[in-house]
Amino acid sequence: MNAQPSALMERYLDRLIQENEKTNVTRITDKESAQVLHLEDSLVALPEMGDAPEGPYADLGSGGGFPGVPLAIATGRPTLLVDSVAKKMQLVHGIVQELGIGNVEVYAGRIEDLARQRPGEFSVVTARALAQLSVLMELSSPLLRLGGRLVCYKANPSEEELSHGLSLQDTLGFSLVSQREVDLHGNHRTILCFEKITQPSIKLPRKTGFAQKKPL
Repeated sequence: MNAQPSALMERYLDRLIQENEKTNVTRITDKESAQVLHLEDSLVALPEMGDAPEGPYADLGSGGGFPGVPLAIATGRPTLLVDSVAKKMQLVHGIVQELGIGNVEVYAGRIEDLARQRPGEFSVVTARALAQLSVLMELSSPLLRLGGRLVCYKANPSEEELSHGLSLQDTLGFSLVSQREVDLHGNHRTILCFEKITQPSIKLPRKTGFAQKKPL
């Protein structure tokens, strides 16, 4: 990554921290911690992003724009930040426009509604600290095109969470491509990457909220 994208990420982070004083979008407010837990953490999955097929990218539960904005800057992919909290998306959109990050758009709404509007449109989807693995797989499957990749950031996933997610691969049309463990300055990360290899065997998306309320 050359200096120009890196500097742009720093500017984005600075502006987010400034605006966070007025609109609370992140609990991480000091610059040093934010550089590690937002910027560096976001970029951990760059290898998986690089292996995904070319095409648009969606970041689910994007919040303050992580990992979506750093990955958008680093990869140049057309990027959609998805979050149901409109004030977060408005704030992020304002900063993105101010800094001239032209490949980033935002979607303030539910993931299931996006899947109904833009089914099979995305080549890669990321999710960080959003939900259980099985839920992420269910929500992302209808968004992804065949061959597309789901990249999940997990802190300390339990064996139960991992095994349950893996048991649903056939149902949701996925195959695990890679599982990588990363130490980020003492913070553990597990990066799981799935490829969508077939259409799911059940109709997706289910009714809005069912993935969380009535998980598979």
